Amino acid sequence: MVVRLRLARFGCRNRPFYRVMAADSRSPRDGKHLEVLGYYNPLPGKDGGKRMGLKFDRVKYWLSVGAQPSDPVQRILFRAGLLPPPPMLAMGRKGGPRDRRPIHPMTGRPLDLEGVTVVDDSSVPEGGAEEPVSEE
Repeated sequence: MVVRLRLARFGCRNRPFYRVMAADSRSPRDGKHLEVLGYYNPLPGKDGGKRMGLKFDRVKYWLSVGAQPSDPVQRILFRAGLLPPPPMLAMGRKGGPRDRRPIHPMTGRPLDLEGVTVVDDSSVPEGGAEEPVSEE
């Protein structure tokens, strides 16, 4: 049985509310679950922020036994500090070459690397950098 950490939708139309669930990957989105691990309310509250709550110890347990978080849950767990940031690459244009600059995980914008020296060692052969010896 493959366990996924995913969101189950509750609430009315146009007023979504989600619960973070540990569920079998074959069960439907709002169907049978193994455990409720927290909640996520994407609508801004009176303070203007989104609300979420997690049972940190249970989430750590499910991750330790091999549960795979879905993409939205992975972003929630990153914001809560339980997971490292997911790898992201920005596309220059559709079908074009990718921009290889690092991306800020919260804003999704490329980081400015002014003042940082990037060393390109592509000109050095893999065997090592041996300098030719001149004989006189």
